[in-house]
Amino acid sequence: MPEHILFLTGKLAEKRLRRVLDGMSSPSFSHEVRNVGISVAALMTATILRRRLSELGGVDRILVPGLCRGDLEALSGELGVPVQRGPEDLKDIPAFFGHGGEPPDLSGYDVRIFAEIVDAPGIGIEAILERARRYTRDGADVIDIGCLPDTPFPHLEEAVQALKSQGYQVSVDSLEEEDLLRGGRAGADYLLSLKESTLWIADEVPSTPVLIPEEHTDMESLYRAIEHCRNKGRAFLADSILDPIQFGFTDSIHRYARLRRDYPEIGIIMGIGNLTELTGADTTGINAVIFGIISELGINSVLTTEVSPHACAAVREADRARRIMYYAGNEHSLPKGIDDALLTVHGRKPFSYSLEEIRELAGDIRDPNYRVQISPEGIHVFNRDGLETGRDPYDLFPKLAELENDAPHAFYMGVELARAQIAWQLGKRYVQDEELDWGVAVAPERLSESGEQSRAAHAVKEGDFKPEGSTLKARKQSRKKKQRKK
Repeated sequence: MPEHILFLTGKLAEKRLRRVLDGMSSPSFSHEVRNVGISVAALMTATILRRRLSELGGVDRILVPGLCRGDLEALSGELGVPVQRGPEDLKDIPAFFGHGGEPPDLSGYDVRIFAEIVDAPGIGIEAILERARRYTRDGADVIDIGCLPDTPFPHLEEAVQALKSQGYQVSVDSLEEEDLLRGGRAGADYLLSLKESTLWIADEVPSTPVLIPEEHTDMESLYRAIEHCRNKGRAFLADSILDPIQFGFTDSIHRYARLRRDYPEIGIIMGIGNLTELTGADTTGINAVIFGIISELGINSVLTTEVSPHACAAVREADRARRIMYYAGNEHSLPKGIDDALLTVHGRKPFSYSLEEIRELAGDIRDPNYRVQISPEGIHVFNRDGLETGRDPYDLFPKLAELENDAPHAFYMGVELARAQIAWQLGKRYVQDEELDWGVAVAPERLSESGEQSRAAHAVKEGDFKPEGSTLKARKQSRKKKQRKK
């Protein structure tokens, strides 16, 4: 028997939900659509469902809108049927079930990330530890302590030992022999980088050496260093050096390909900062492409940096890129449609509804609350009084009745129209009352802080959730209550 899924929705979305489900080709489940008695599906909460759900015989799973609030795990236990959030937009339901009802498993990867603290000589131990915590949270496996030429680093040993005492894998990055010896003796796990002429350092310390050519592009010297370590049974990583674009980038990729071809089993590391830091383009796309190359060549580790302001999310991006490429490789698929975290500027499917569908939806509205949608034609604002279309909030705002003397409502609509304009201009997905999704570009602490503030501003109480600014009637009632109190 196929799984029987109960789809819960509201009055305004019911017709469109049925249309989407009926249009799915050969679904692996049977379905039922139930309107739970609210107008807007996004305002659904676990408390509302707890009060209104009954007659669940034959239901194997309940799917609620992605914006449904509340503890669905507790609700599942009470109902005896699994309750699961679906996609935020009902048009994404076919893609949602294209992965068997679950998103792709991106827990696997086969590339280690070395994240370099490039200014370590100039900052204190606590700042180094704080940077290490952030890099590790963002996906780093090894914390790299970057030394600087002709710059004293008196607390190098203390930095290595402080990081090791807190459980970090540590590498020391320098071309100075003394720095490498000090780092190795302090307990560093890796030393970046040893050349044929400095291999003697590997005999002095237990750290794993990262090998580079004696002179730039001198692959023969790198090969001799590799053979030296192999003959001694010594673990190592090899790096043939990635060059910036317009300064030998393509040839350097060929060197990595040659290195992998000649040594199929060794560990190879690629320093990708010369690409992400020295290219004036968003690093999400750069990381996606370079990790595709890394995946195809079987490179085991990368060294990345966050020096330039535009590369401030390089570690997070590298972490997501390695997972996407690993998944695509295992599935023998293109790295497309797996995860949208690297689509920070443009959306894969930016426009959920056509202008015709928005007009149809607007025709069903019977209340004064403003809805905002975007389509290729522009920004659309509508309620029971009609539909307005424009491309600039300054043009739309004067057409929205009764906002002039309602500051909270005006503020709310200003925020929503600004978000809608940004989404329309860039080609991003816009969902009213939700922040724009910037993918991996936004730091988690910034996302949670702003997201919580946004939700706190709109939430009333569980079971009675509504976006205050969009409910003109609610604002009027609030003003009347205040006047009566006075």
